[in-house]
Amino acid sequence: MWPSRNRAETVTCLACGSEVPRSRAREYDKYGDRWDRENKEFEHLCKSCHGDLCHHPRDELEELLVELDAGEDTQAAFLEGYLATVEERYGTLEEES
Repeated sequence: MWPSRNRAETVTCLACGSEVPRSRAREYDKYGDRWDRENKEFEHLCKSCHGDLCHHPRDELEELLVELDAGEDTQAAFLEGYLATVEERYGTLEEES
């Protein structure tokens, strides 16, 4: 049986940690395919954090974060691995003058 639509479900914003009603949140799919819903659990963002996101294409970023197990290690260790992987795949980062 389907759950009642009147149920006041709350979700936690993955960016700021706020608990918000599901109706006031936005779904976030770290794999970048929110339309394929089969066997998938979505994370959520509150409307404020969702509005703060950059909505430009992220070319391979989400796949790279998953590959590097983002959130599973210390921030320093993750950033070291991230920078090494980016330099290996795309070359060194240089600022445009």
